[in-house]
Amino acid sequence: MVGAADRSRPRDGEARRKSSVRGKTDDMRIVDGFEGEAPFDLVWPSRVAAPLLLASPHSGRDYPRDFLTMTRLDRVTIRRSEDAFVDDLCLAAAGGRLPVLAARFPRAWLDVNRERLELDPRMFTGAVPADANTRSTRVAGGLGTIPRIVTERDDIYRGPIPIAEAMARIERAYEPYHATLRHSLARLHGEFGRAVLIDCHSMPSSQRIASADGRVDIVLGDRHGKSCHPALTDLAATLLRDAGYRVTLNKPYAGGYTTEAYGRPERGLEALQIEISRALYLNETTITRTTGFAPLARDFTRFIDRLVAGFAAIYGDLRQAAE
Repeated sequence: MVGAADRSRPRDGEARRKSSVRGKTDDMRIVDGFEGEAPFDLVWPSRVAAPLLLASPHSGRDYPRDFLTMTRLDRVTIRRSEDAFVDDLCLAAAGGRLPVLAARFPRAWLDVNRERLELDPRMFTGAVPADANTRSTRVAGGLGTIPRIVTERDDIYRGPIPIAEAMARIERAYEPYHATLRHSLARLHGEFGRAVLIDCHSMPSSQRIASADGRVDIVLGDRHGKSCHPALTDLAATLLRDAGYRVTLNKPYAGGYTTEAYGRPERGLEALQIEISRALYLNETTITRTTGFAPLARDFTRFIDRLVAGFAAIYGDLRQAAE
């Protein structure tokens, strides 16, 4: 698969994306599937400054043509579950010094922040695999590995789709994405003795979150202290609050499958999920960037810089990357 074998090469597809007008609804790319090319982009700097990987699993906007023929939704509504432009926030914050992994496929097509086989049997013609998790709360809510909805009001499909289609997506995109994520974290761990995954997402502004003034800008999820060193979560929360953002921990987002599966702090593998309110940077009706995107990007870049600067205090045993 292109991009999977040579994980250190520049971001595949970056030039193509720059040729379109970013921040407009027509920045959706319609593609003929992902046969013969990577369904994600991995940017690996020639010299990595710190053991931190930024991941954006839900910001993909390359929509397979055959998928669009299956959906009952229009070109804007189908994007309601997309963490639009979070990959751009990650690339800006990485600054050519930190690796970034970003899905190109849309979340409505496949959600890699789920178990491999979180499947709703009612969505498919044909039997789901015997080992499928059909009873998770995420499946019940319509948000399994193959999602049923983009919002509570918007079902994706007109009717059941073949189970073979679901399994093809999992084989073509889910498995390579997680293989690359595992390899990338192992590579950082090998160079530095530790690896930190920041799994980046955005949340609808309509999400109701209990807080003193009723508004939350950012939710940090560390599986209630299980997926990373508590000092990392504390530092992240402090830096974001000092920048003027309202931050809560683990409610309502404690971290999804990725945070749970990869966060093993006792082994030097840390995972922290970040949910950013779309109200800060996105017109959620048109899926376009607002004037808030630029200041958010600057703040997020400064946040990542300062978080990395704090690693020495948290992880005193970090090895330097090889010259």
